[in-house]
Amino acid sequence: MMMQTRSLPHSLFWLLLAGLLAVAPLARAENMIPRPPEVEARSYLLLDAKSGQVLVEHNADKKLPPASLTKMMTAYLVEKEIQAGNINEQDQVPISVKAWRMGGSRMFVKEGTQVPLVDLLKGVIVQSGNDASVALAEYVAGSEGAFADLMNNQAGQLGMDNTHFVNATGWPADDHYTTARDLAWLARAIIRDYPEHYDIYAQKEFSYNGITQQNRNLLLWRDDSVDGLKTGHTEEAGYCLVSSAKQNGMRLISVVMGTDSEAARARESQKLLSYGFRFYETYEGYGAGDVLDTPEVWMGAADQVRLGLEDDLVLTVPKGSQEQLKAEMSIQPELRAPIEEGRQYGTLTVSLDGEQLVQRPLVALEAVEEAGFFSRIWDHIVLFFKGLFD
Repeated sequence: MMMQTRSLPHSLFWLLLAGLLAVAPLARAENMIPRPPEVEARSYLLLDAKSGQVLVEHNADKKLPPASLTKMMTAYLVEKEIQAGNINEQDQVPISVKAWRMGGSRMFVKEGTQVPLVDLLKGVIVQSGNDASVALAEYVAGSEGAFADLMNNQAGQLGMDNTHFVNATGWPADDHYTTARDLAWLARAIIRDYPEHYDIYAQKEFSYNGITQQNRNLLLWRDDSVDGLKTGHTEEAGYCLVSSAKQNGMRLISVVMGTDSEAARARESQKLLSYGFRFYETYEGYGAGDVLDTPEVWMGAADQVRLGLEDDLVLTVPKGSQEQLKAEMSIQPELRAPIEEGRQYGTLTVSLDGEQLVQRPLVALEAVEEAGFFSRIWDHIVLFFKGLFD
């Protein structure tokens, strides 16, 4: 069946620009944006947190050891359990011998004591404490091994298809790996799902038991727009950093893995963030359920049906490219009742310089029941003569 194609009204088109979720590679208009910076890392990725659009990537699906970036998932699960009401920030968490004996970066908790859960969470995020991570894992799941199972289940739910966890810390282990892309999705979930705890990631230092340790994310001191997330380092993984920054309503997430120094991971991350903010912008503003068209319905109890999108629209575009964007709707002809709410009856397509950016289904925002017998007969007659003339 042929589809009716129409361009969106000018005012509606600009509203649509405000929020398209891009599912195809972002078009780069000729001479508008320079090539991405050269980043000295084994793997990296730059993501617009609102649209989910990847702006820059290299080896983003290469499986690599994450080191302490693992603790992002540990913190995510703890925050999830808090929100579910299964645990509380003020819970007194017992410290086991295993937690106390953990090497590497530590919060310096003592075996046999009890520590407020919120302090352990800060110890994980700010101080990167391996001891705090094990203590929380044992408290949530009973053992670190059982907690790793929860981590892997959660990774699957978040679409982290190239990730597998063995422990809660990132301590080197066989079959413990992730990717830059998966870490970016995890960072996005942390920011989106538990904003009430996200300010911990911007905390520059944390003191426990008389010991003050600084956050190892150097960008927190160098760039006021940076407010997270996590560092990691082992000999095998190199120096890694997942960072996020917000400027003028645009939030970017940068992931660099396998740099050669603490200074390098900060420097290379800054390159990516600066590039994204300089040459791209995020538009949002057209919400799920907003009416985009009201086509005619035949043989229905109502003469029209409202069509729209199921999800909010977010679009990341090169700065200055708005005039080249084109949005079109295709609607099925001769819509006939019954119309089912949520069913697709058309398509929205947005392109830039002739290259399609995204295509999204237009769905019925309401149901339309069949009209009475005589009304349906009349519409059948009208459609018959309409078909003759067409």
